[in-house]
Amino acid sequence: MTRRPVLIDLMMLLAAVIWGSAFVAQRLSAHDIGPFFYTGLRFMLGALVVLVFCLALPAQRRALRTIPTDLPLLRAGGLLGVITAVAISAQQIGLQYTKVANAGFITSLYVILVPVMGLLARHKTATGTWVGAVLAMIGMYFLSVDEHFTILSGDWYQLVCALVISFQVLLVSRFARQHDPLALSLVQFVACGAISLVVAVFVEPISLASIHAAMPVILYGGALSVGVAYTIQVVAQKRASPAHAAVIFSMEGLFAALAGWLVLGETLSLRAIFGCALMLAGLLVCQLLPGREHDAHVPAAASGSVAVDV
Repeated sequence: MTRRPVLIDLMMLLAAVIWGSAFVAQRLSAHDIGPFFYTGLRFMLGALVVLVFCLALPAQRRALRTIPTDLPLLRAGGLLGVITAVAISAQQIGLQYTKVANAGFITSLYVILVPVMGLLARHKTATGTWVGAVLAMIGMYFLSVDEHFTILSGDWYQLVCALVISFQVLLVSRFARQHDPLALSLVQFVACGAISLVVAVFVEPISLASIHAAMPVILYGGALSVGVAYTIQVVAQKRASPAHAAVIFSMEGLFAALAGWLVLGETLSLRAIFGCALMLAGLLVCQLLPGREHDAHVPAAASGSVAVDV
């Protein structure tokens, strides 16, 4: 049985708050900078944030010195970087061709995809997590999609993002138990940033003017969304099951709606407010409904065997 201190859940909720508000920043960045260039810069900035934090702690400095020779860590972080680059780039590209409401709903489908995929990996998911995931998914539908829901070209990119993020959440739970979380995050961010920047060189215009214009959203998306929130994900999922984490992380859609209201002046209809209530109910059910939860990989991870992460 997996024990989850309240602090771990609060950490994941904080990550959801940051990701949700960063959704607005991602949308705003599309006016000034290409999606690959933006993703590359913000993940490199996130890596710098983690590096500075590691250098400030003696124990983490020792972990940093082992990175160049730790092949399992490099493979795990590199895989995470590739998967994250695909997911975030798809989301960023899709935002140019769809509504924020559509993007928010489709991306949040990982809340139900994660436990379904977990069945294939022999993960046992608690009843409360299943119920919470379903409530969160229905709530996100009412929050993000009106009665005139239409399929736009950018929606397919968001669906790719949802599928890839589902793998990411599952894999993070595995690798986070086998490697130093901050070292794993650092390798992941550098890999994602490097891949995105290389692609940007070939497909997007690169200029100092675009960097200057997008600097506020780059700083927010890099320092907080990547450096803080993604690192919280890796650290927190060392103790939380993938399905449980997905329910909490899906709250980013709720916080995105609130950020849109505060920053962009968007209003919430009664339908959207009902969706918010359902999402909060899903979060509470996930926390309070009794049920055993166990991941098949936990004993292996505890014994030091190698597993997969994103």
